Amino acid sequence: MYQLTARDIRRRNRFGVLQAVYAADGHISRQDIARATGLSFATVGNMIAELLDVGVLVELGHDAPGVGRPRARLAINPDRGLLVGVDIAETAIHFDLFDLAMTALRAVEIPVDPAATEPHDVAALIIRGIRELTAGDADKVLGAGLSVPGLVEPEGGISVFSPYWHWHDVPLKELLDDQLPHPLYLDNPLKASTAAHLWFGAGRDVDDLIVVTLRAGVGIGVVVDGMLYRGVSNSAGEWGHTNLVLDGRECRCGRTGCVEAYVGAPGIVRTLRELDPASPMLASDDAATIAAIAAAAGREDPVALAVIDRTGHYLGVAVANLVNLFNPRTMVFGDLVADHLGPPLLEVTRRVAAHHAMTDPFDAVTLQLSALPHNPASLGAATFALDGFLADRETFGSIAARRALRTSAT
Repeated sequence: MYQLTARDIRRRNRFGVLQAVYAADGHISRQDIARATGLSFATVGNMIAELLDVGVLVELGHDAPGVGRPRARLAINPDRGLLVGVDIAETAIHFDLFDLAMTALRAVEIPVDPAATEPHDVAALIIRGIRELTAGDADKVLGAGLSVPGLVEPEGGISVFSPYWHWHDVPLKELLDDQLPHPLYLDNPLKASTAAHLWFGAGRDVDDLIVVTLRAGVGIGVVVDGMLYRGVSNSAGEWGHTNLVLDGRECRCGRTGCVEAYVGAPGIVRTLRELDPASPMLASDDAATIAAIAAAAGREDPVALAVIDRTGHYLGVAVANLVNLFNPRTMVFGDLVADHLGPPLLEVTRRVAAHHAMTDPFDAVTLQLSALPHNPASLGAATFALDGFLADRETFGSIAARRALRTSAT
């Protein structure tokens, strides 16, 4: 069993403090942070001292006089630096620039040529996009987080396997490091989207959460006791490649009957083709087809409604398995498919899952659509950059050195 190190505990405590400050949507006192996190006042005080010293937090003065001592008001310092979040998807790469308050300042999107998806091709697009996004502000960037499809080894910045482009063990961070001046932090969309919900979404309110990502690729992020679960090799959450239909459709992973082959965007398009090979909803790409299905369903088009019903049945069975396995408090559905098909798809999914899941765990779970206002993968990737900046030994090493100098001076 993995034992938490002192560094792990410190990182967890720092996350809890920052999560409470972000959730305050303005300012918050040390006492309220201790109450929200369950941490001791001394631990909260130490975390805040470090975050003030590095400039991530600022004090805005004190509460109005009343009973007891006035309490200092703490807030995120939006001007401390900038963060880049990158969502690398099959057809396009989306770039967001955030201040430290996680306000989106600028965005860039670059299409991916399906005929040019070798690692050096995609790396060139990433470099171009980050340079364009940060033009004039590159010196203010604290780090860039990249959401890379497939299996990722974060420590080495390696794309272990990408089903999109059939990459194997690509040293993506190494390809980018020489061309970009910022620290880079890589993970996959499942982890990035879940991190976004932990910091800014449903994860603020519950400790046991599953975030379901429904795009071209499908998977889940798992939160247990308030922390993102990664597994031994960071591959936890590849639910999209669990078997749903024996001897079913071929999946692009090379196996058959995978969840992704039925509820991912290409799988839904295939369902539409099966129901109506000449459907006018079939567009030039999967995203446009999903949008057309949503629009047609709004007009009560019978084929569109049948596509949603069939997809919801597949998704409901797969969700029932998750409910039985993990017993979560909340399941959040997000990304392309959920954004477009939304309530109608969730309604069918909920009904079918209720039929197939065990009664007690299903009664305990809430199924809901994502309410995040930004792209969850790029937002979550930006939080990886913030966490990486704060976890950097040099960042807090310099703090310790400054404290030592101040102590010796007195």
